[in-house]
Amino acid sequence: MSALRLLLFAVVFLHAGFSLALIETYEFRSPELEARYQMLSEELRCPKCQNQTIEDSNAPIAQDLRKLLHQQLEQGASDEEVLEYMVARYGEFVRYRPRFGGTTLLLWMAPVLLLLAGIGLLMLTLRPPSGASHKKPTELSAEEQARLATLLAQDETGNNS
Repeated sequence: MSALRLLLFAVVFLHAGFSLALIETYEFRSPELEARYQMLSEELRCPKCQNQTIEDSNAPIAQDLRKLLHQQLEQGASDEEVLEYMVARYGEFVRYRPRFGGTTLLLWMAPVLLLLAGIGLLMLTLRPPSGASHKKPTELSAEEQARLATLLAQDETGNNS
């Protein structure tokens, strides 16, 4: 009997999940427009979710952006015009791959700078101290050798006086 309840619960749970899923369909005049829509909706970031494209997000603002994207494409806007409009309205952050330059220079250069800093730190850590690799070991004088022999002999006998 419990297996039947579990199965019933699973069916109801899955049905509820599917009923909440957002299904938007837009009619396009041509397959090229639909392909551009797909490409641009993957290029634009949801301003609310921030880690999802407008294609993947179910946030109301992402729905509005998809609708606006469809309208602009149907009105004949180029890809660059659409992106310029979105950037003007929401800032460069709305693009998943922001343009290189100005305010995004640090964003683009950060990985390279961090890599170079890591390599520099690794080189400093692994490098022998300066001058230590070129020095010849100094030899002990006869007096120092005699003192060393006495200390070693005392250590072996356990006499620490």
